[in-house]
Amino acid sequence: MTISPAPLIDPFGRAITYVRVSVTDRCDFRCVYCMSEDMAFLPKADILSLEELDRLCSSFVALGTRKLRLTGGEPLVRRNIMELIRSLGRHVASGALEELTLTTNGSQLAKYADDLRAAGVRRINVSVDTLDPDRFAAITRWGRLAQVLDGLEAARAAGLEVKINAVALKGVNDQELDPMLAWCGEKGFDLTLIEVMPLGDMDGNGGGAVREEQFLSLRDVRADLEKRWTLVDSTHRTGGPARYVTVRETGCRLGFITPMTHNFCEACNRVRVTCTGTMYMCLGQEDAADLRAPLRASTDDTMLHQAIRDAITRKPKGHDFIIGRDRGPAVGRHMSVTGG
Repeated sequence: MTISPAPLIDPFGRAITYVRVSVTDRCDFRCVYCMSEDMAFLPKADILSLEELDRLCSSFVALGTRKLRLTGGEPLVRRNIMELIRSLGRHVASGALEELTLTTNGSQLAKYADDLRAAGVRRINVSVDTLDPDRFAAITRWGRLAQVLDGLEAARAAGLEVKINAVALKGVNDQELDPMLAWCGEKGFDLTLIEVMPLGDMDGNGGGAVREEQFLSLRDVRADLEKRWTLVDSTHRTGGPARYVTVRETGCRLGFITPMTHNFCEACNRVRVTCTGTMYMCLGQEDAADLRAPLRASTDDTMLHQAIRDAITRKPKGHDFIIGRDRGPAVGRHMSVTGG
């Protein structure tokens, strides 16, 4: 009889069942809240190979992970990425993994949507902050909205469930959240709004001023949307930090991720692993664990499993995000480094 290993439980009794793994730090966009325009990318030797990523993800599955999300950068620009996704799909097929999904900017979906569905992916998150082509180009710097919209149609045709992620940015897209909610209703997409977080030095002076200017409270956004939409609180959960309502007029869901105004730390069930094998137990803290060294030190997984368990014992109760002009970013690394 095979004895299942003990699940990952952090110091506050939270079961860690959701792991976000970045497969690359590279991206074909340069979104203003995620990357600087002139990013210095990591050398190839520092990046985990597809085989190492498979072994790392499989170790988390063996330790009780039920949801695995692949991120980047942009995960679909990683060369031969479908080899990894098809391989990880075996855990979905066996029932060991409840969900294999990914967060993408949508630029490559027209190419990969059918393959993702065939590999066992059923649901994806696509980052779209505006439906205005010029504003989209300004936010993403290098992106083209038409390419993303084509990808979304391909995803829908392939039978993938789509959730749109939009970062709420004051003075940038705050007037578009209402029409975006209507558009999602027409397309049958759920929508999740996200408060901007103090990550990365965006202005060269610590980032605080830029974040202060960009920050938009989703508490205020919800109050404004409720003037035109009927938002019914929902118990729906996807395993992540979003709190959902159902939009009565469309039947679609609207999620709110509010790390600043109403943090979700008390129920945190996740960790993030970068493409170099560095595990961050909290997005808003600098403490991290090196999983690449034990991964490469032995073909046996014993050292790797122990390194994961040891790191979970250091998971903090919550983050220290605070927005303010007189403060630098809570952590200096860009979102793309941690894994979006």
